[in-house]
Amino acid sequence: MNTQVNKIKAELQQFVGSETFYKIPLIGTRFTDGIKYLADNAECFWLVTDASVIAKSLMTKSYFVTVDFKRLSEKEREEKQCDAIINYSDGNDNIFETHRYNITDFPLDELRLFFVDNTLMLPSEY
Repeated sequence: MNTQVNKIKAELQQFVGSETFYKIPLIGTRFTDGIKYLADNAECFWLVTDASVIAKSLMTKSYFVTVDFKRLSEKEREEKQCDAIINYSDGNDNIFETHRYNITDFPLDELRLFFVDNTLMLPSEY
């Protein structure tokens, strides 16, 4: 693991709750301090936007949506023909949607986010 990944993982552990909520103007969803840190330091505003749009569209299926990013192993990449996937579920293994990403520069191999009450957050901020 490189230094950037270790730093991001360590810093994400520090977020508990959120004092500030940020808004994605076009869709009206909010995100927390931890997500803002992640977006700035992992340069992944695409992930914040994608996860917010898709999770918001699933709110009729569940009030609580988990967003699970996973970078695939080499073998899985060959099988699924993509670099990473994001599963959207209710947190109880009921997957609503899976989105495939052919290429990603996201530095982490895995990440779980929660979308509740129109807000994207880290699990520690729930």
